[in-house]
Amino acid sequence: MNYLAHLHLGGDAPAQLLGSLYGDFVKGPLVGQWPADIEAAIRLHRRIDVFTDSHPLQAQSRARFPSERRRYAGILLDVFFDHCLACNWADYAAIPLASFTDRVYQVVNNEPRLPERLAFIAPRMAAQDWLGSYREFAVLAQVIEAIDRRLSRSGLLAGGIAELERLYQPLLEDFRQFYPELQGFVARERGLADC
Repeated sequence: MNYLAHLHLGGDAPAQLLGSLYGDFVKGPLVGQWPADIEAAIRLHRRIDVFTDSHPLQAQSRARFPSERRRYAGILLDVFFDHCLACNWADYAAIPLASFTDRVYQVVNNEPRLPERLAFIAPRMAAQDWLGSYREFAVLAQVIEAIDRRLSRSGLLAGGIAELERLYQPLLEDFRQFYPELQGFVARERGLADC
């Protein structure tokens, strides 16, 4: 899952939103550098990633890609599944997507101590409405290109948008099967944390 799904799943409190986003920017052990509630949300982010990466439906989705692309198919799926979530937001959330993204941007904007890379991109994220823009399939090409530039070897995701376009319908069906299972997993994880 990419930014939008993690934010949707992680909880509504500001610390939960921040930690859900920080999970992509904070690496290594959590040793009290962040407040406890933010670190709890980062841990949940990491458990969501493990659940997602090891789920049979994700393996099914990755297997839809040509063998030479499967190693990086998970990255493409993360971005595509955020697209699916944005396009079908009303099926999974009680508030409109624009209201949700505005709240996320406000919480991030009001936080004085963001992880360094997030602090750098947060103003653009809000100004360009990165989270809401996932509705537009054309935006995925830009997202994939940006991710590709950050990989150790550029060009590994070249042609990925064409693969997503070709596989759009079966991958959308995979998302529709997988996301409720992921929501159930998160509900159980958050319930255990409340005990």
